[in-house]
Amino acid sequence: MRRLFPVTDPAPNATDTDCEWPLAELAALYAYPEPLPEAGVLRANMVTTLDGAAFHDGRSQGISGPGDMRVFGVLRALADVVVVGAGTARGERYRPAKAREAFAAARAERGQAPAAAIAVVSASLDLDFTLPLFTEPVVPTLVLTGAEAPAERVAAARKAGAEVVVAGSGRGAEPARLRAELAARGLRRQLAEGGPQLLGRLIAADTVDELCLTVSPFLTAGDASRIAHAPQALTTPARLRPASILAEDGFLFTRYVRDTAA
Repeated sequence: MRRLFPVTDPAPNATDTDCEWPLAELAALYAYPEPLPEAGVLRANMVTTLDGAAFHDGRSQGISGPGDMRVFGVLRALADVVVVGAGTARGERYRPAKAREAFAAARAERGQAPAAAIAVVSASLDLDFTLPLFTEPVVPTLVLTGAEAPAERVAAARKAGAEVVVAGSGRGAEPARLRAELAARGLRRQLAEGGPQLLGRLIAADTVDELCLTVSPFLTAGDASRIAHAPQALTTPARLRPASILAEDGFLFTRYVRDTAA
């Protein structure tokens, strides 16, 4: 098993930079498939403790680590759009994705914007449109909702500069239509960052192509949700196969892709 940071018995004069897994290698390992399907690829990225908790004390930061954040940054740097539920955007204090110099040339070559757009999924649009996510984005923030979303909140979102995307016939966005609406805008490299309710709905609708899951070496107990939660399950569980497994400081960084042969 390859290590994300091969720091066991480092050379006497090795520096932290020498030990880090090069960004270019991580980018190659987590690259979206080519050619990219017209319908796009929806990848999810989550972290879980050994006992199945998706967060601690209300946030994922407490169960994360430096290696996890490095993979997190690479996944964002590869994506066209980051999809996140409103509750997670509020709880994790989301900000706009950053344009990173290390990935600028590759993004330009692929015809991507300097940074991924953030797409917030919300039925109520109960969002603070004065936050940097809406006032300081590198590219306009999207709000994914349904046709019956509150009209005054839709107007507030648009006034704040957000692009409101209707991706459902009711109050909220529907997973399959969410994917299609983003792909139609050229946002085909899709990265879902949760939370558990959004990921649960995406899985229940059988719309997830890949899962990048960090297994964190902590036990927490408590009542934290697992990484996916939905009122209903798939009739037949979706089969994914491991594409890569990395290890660093007790953490496992796994990538699973849909097993098309199953």
